[in-house]
Amino acid sequence: MSEVGGRGAERAPVTEAAPSPADVVSTPVDGVEVVGALSPSRAGDFLTCPLLYRFRTIDRLPEPPSPDAIRGTVVHKVLESLFDLPALERTPERARDLLMPAWDALLDAEPGVAEMFGSEGPDVVSWLATCRTVIDRYFGLEDPQRLEPAERELYVETLLDSRLLLRGFVDRIDVAPDGAIRVVDYKTGRSPAEGFEGKALFQMKFYALVLWRTRGVVPAMLQLVYLGNGELLRYVPDEQDLLATERKVEAIWAAIRLARDTGDWQPRRSRLCDWCAHQALCPEWGGTPPPLPLVTDVRIGHQPQPASS
Repeated sequence: MSEVGGRGAERAPVTEAAPSPADVVSTPVDGVEVVGALSPSRAGDFLTCPLLYRFRTIDRLPEPPSPDAIRGTVVHKVLESLFDLPALERTPERARDLLMPAWDALLDAEPGVAEMFGSEGPDVVSWLATCRTVIDRYFGLEDPQRLEPAERELYVETLLDSRLLLRGFVDRIDVAPDGAIRVVDYKTGRSPAEGFEGKALFQMKFYALVLWRTRGVVPAMLQLVYLGNGELLRYVPDEQDLLATERKVEAIWAAIRLARDTGDWQPRRSRLCDWCAHQALCPEWGGTPPPLPLVTDVRIGHQPQPASS
């Protein structure tokens, strides 16, 4: 395996990759040396800012949770659990009942989350009320009593001819009686403005590409459910769309490898910098990145996380 980091760059000690949810469910690729692995979120990081990609996937720098991100995690869990109920019980009232168990389970798993709330953060009671508002909004977009998802929180992966492994978690897959596949993703934020849908659709086309390669069927519909403002974004892909997505993914991976081999992880300043947890280390904001860690497995740092926003 090649090393991650620039030639001759100052190196920190070897960094061990943190366990990933994908490691639990991924399938070993027998007899093939995988050149790397990529998820839509990590590909999106690189497109947004190569230095952000480095901070998240190579340096593994911690990022404090935000109320918005935690809301996404909790609401996703509520919507996943909603479909465990019999169809006629999938009501707004029952969904609200699922909120506190989802919140308590998150606190048990990540006790530090509670520190976001209180004197220096939002009031937890008011914050939970925003979660209920988002959950209620879902029922104005879909009728869960008429849906029977084939899969929820599904891990998917495929190996391209280039030996690049694509992987990720899909919120929901619906399969019609005729076999048509609908890929659904929940977003607790607002829908993008007209003309700015490309980034969101890239994620969905990424999933569609993986499903096409593994199941031999192009999904009939890609659907983004925006709970922040109660909008649906739907897209009908075709084979040419997915072939173009594959070429884009390969180009992103080639750019990542070049940055890895040269050690040149350029920052890219944008409005998204306002939400970045690493401004203090970014040259665009007067900071200095830490020394590149030495990582002996090029696949490290490309593990997908379950959706939470």
